[in-house]
Amino acid sequence: MRFEIIDKISEAETFATRHGIRELARLNKVYGKGRWRKRKGIATVRLPDGAERLAELHWYEATGIGRKEFTIKRFLD
Repeated sequence: MRFEIIDKISEAETFATRHGIRELARLNKVYGKGRWRKRKGIATVRLPDGAERLAELHWYEATGIGRKEFTIKRFLD
């Protein structure tokens, strides 16, 4: 699903690191080696139909590489 983050991500927390990430080999291959963490947080997003919703987001993040592959896990409103 395509979406745009229109607000700052709040309540961000790490819930998986290193070997706790199933996609670690793929992330290293696609984006480069890094200290990958799987994170989650809450933000307002704009959907393709123009609707704005509060959602829980999950993404991968590594120092020097940045945030990659945002997904909406669930809507909170």
